[in-house]
Amino acid sequence: MPSWYEKRVRSYEQMRFDQEPKRRTLPFAWGVEHIGGDPADANPRAFFDRYIADAIAHSDDWYSIAPANDYALADGVLTFTSAIVSPWAANNRVHAQFFPAQKKGPAVVVLAQWNARWEEQQNVCLWLNKLGLTAVKMSLPYHDRRSIPGHPRADHLVGPNIGLTMQAGHQAVLDVRRTLRWLEQEGYGPLGILGTSIGSAIGFITMCHEPAVAAAAFLHASTYFGDVVATGLTTKTVWEPVAAAGVSHDDLRHLWSPISPFPYVTRLTEAKKKLLLITARYDPTFWPEYTEALLAKLRAERVPFEAMSLPCGHYSLGVKPFSYIAGHRFGKFLQRSLKK
Repeated sequence: MPSWYEKRVRSYEQMRFDQEPKRRTLPFAWGVEHIGGDPADANPRAFFDRYIADAIAHSDDWYSIAPANDYALADGVLTFTSAIVSPWAANNRVHAQFFPAQKKGPAVVVLAQWNARWEEQQNVCLWLNKLGLTAVKMSLPYHDRRSIPGHPRADHLVGPNIGLTMQAGHQAVLDVRRTLRWLEQEGYGPLGILGTSIGSAIGFITMCHEPAVAAAAFLHASTYFGDVVATGLTTKTVWEPVAAAGVSHDDLRHLWSPISPFPYVTRLTEAKKKLLLITARYDPTFWPEYTEALLAKLRAERVPFEAMSLPCGHYSLGVKPFSYIAGHRFGKFLQRSLKK
């Protein structure tokens, strides 16, 4: 039986979910055209099977990236062209808020949660500045200045269009890597990542493929993108049309496996990177069983990491006192780990 405390946390989580504005349910689509397929393909599952096998087997190539040739910094905002061409021009221009602590030295790319507003986590960046760390808060695909007409929420970063979501997850990792290239060009290093919720998944994949990332701290952690969408509170309106189309939980785990952390854990065994995972014991979006499965995989693959589990939920990790506890832990961790 859940304790009174757990019930209170879960009640708070449900209240926060119910309060979010402009949430809507979009129709299911295979969306193979967004990843190089033919929309008239009579067997989209077979196309995805081939695409997924190739993407994971050759993930170094799939996630490879050259620096952008049009970096521009103006009024504290870095912009550049994304390597992925989505159907919307606004989404194809990356925006990142720049918070310099000094002209050189360690720097962290900050990746906020799904549907984070432009101003969210600015205080996190200022906290990192106080610790001597430069911060770059990169807007995820379809967020804030990258949002597209008719979609104030980032419906296409996590949505029931399978191929479009795959493209967006792929795009996010490449955008982070281009941000890291700019920091290197400016003389910053060592480099780290701080990710929250979906930002942690994107950051984890980046860390697995990016030699320049020396340390990373992630708030909320799970196995597969599809596990979160199929079981999470905050993704109910995404899962409903997917399930109605006959796509099972296992199917979705497979379909979005290239944009999931779990397939790439083995890449960290000999990587000698610093890793911190801060998780929530009563998280109704990144359910604890999936968090524990990821931690067990890290241990099985002999990947060194630090972990902290707090007695809160997904939303409530962002409120006092949990936000202060987590902030102190990840701040000091990144400061220590990125010290030259």
